[in-house]
Amino acid sequence: MAEAENQSDTTSTASTPKLTNVSFSIWPPTERTRDAVRNRLVETLSSTSILSKRYGTLSREEAVDVAKRIEEEAFESVGATASTDDDGIEILQVYSKEISKRMLETVKARSGESGAPAAQPTSEPTPKADEEEDAGSTAPPQSEKTESVADDE
Repeated sequence: MAEAENQSDTTSTASTPKLTNVSFSIWPPTERTRDAVRNRLVETLSSTSILSKRYGTLSREEAVDVAKRIEEEAFESVGATASTDDDGIEILQVYSKEISKRMLETVKARSGESGAPAAQPTSEPTPKADEEEDAGSTAPPQSEKTESVADDE
């Protein structure tokens, strides 16, 4: 019985053509991938997130339009610089950064249009001016700095 299994294994292997020079490229992304990117953008722009807590959310309809524009602009700008010799990883990274940059620019511009938070502000309390001073910093807020100095004495 073992001989029969070995025979069938070699027969199926021998009849399968070997692939040589197979290339794999991730750029340009498929339309399905681009749709997934747009859907994720819509979700980020229209639901509660770290971004929406600071800049507000967009209505779903507006988020669909904005997401489509952001993705298309990023695709076109990066696609113009893409080379056929590349496997696409670097280009995909630039594409991702372009989308993030454009999304942030869009929400910042929207929140600055009227001087008020965007379309649907969240119910979260707004941060104090001290906390907004350096939101990207890993340093503790001023009140924590004061407490830690007082503890050292």
